[in-house]
This record gives sequence, C-alpha cells and structure tokens, in this order.
Amino acid sequence: MFKIAAVGLVLSCGLVIAGFRVAAAQDIAGVEDCTKTTGLDKRTGCLQSNVNFLQQLVTKNALDARQRLNAAGSEIAALKHEIVALKSTVASLQANVEQLQAAQKAAGDKKPEIKKPDAK
Repeated sequence: MFKIAAVGLVLSCGLVIAGFRVAAAQDIAGVEDCTKTTGLDKRTGCLQSNVNFLQQLVTKNALDARQRLNAAGSEIAALKHEIVALKSTVASLQANVEQLQAAQKAAGDKKPEIKKPDAK
C-alpha cells in the first residue's frame, strides 16, 4: 500500500514538473527524469526505481540520525554522571569550609584573658 501511495506521489510530482517544464537538471542526485521516457512500462519502471532510491535514502538518513541520537544520549548520560560527581565534591568542600570556620570561631572565642596589672 505504501509503494502505491509513493508511486502516486512520485507520479503527481513528475506530472507537476512536466507541466511546468521547470528543471532540465536533476534536483535530487540519483533520481531519474521519467518525463522523457516513452511507454507505460518504462515510465512505471523508472518511477519505481526513483521510489526505491528515495526509500533507501530515507532509510540511510534515519539510520544516521538514530546513530547520532544514540551517541548524544550516551554523552548526556556521561555528563550527568560527571555532574553528580562534581556536586559531591562541592558538598564535601563546603562541609570542610564550614568545619574550618567553626574551628576558627571556637579558637577566637577562647582568647586567653589578659591579666591587668595590680594597681599599687
């Protein structure tokens, strides 16, 4: 059913191009110009060849896109893992800073008392 719809689409596109007589050069590399083919069998074969080529092209592009998407997904996962590790490091450093500040404050509170000389 898909092939019939695709052939119909290619036929209608071919008729539109033939009707306007726009492009003498190929718009898509690998697609044949079926408007100059004589005979119904040859024209149908030409259009089917174009449909097959376009299906292969779409399949190849979908596979490439899927591979890029998978690579991006794995890179995102690695970056999320790195972020978690960095958050853990920052939390431990903040805890160390708080401990040092508390120790410094405690040391500041325990200043030795300066004895005043006795007044004579």
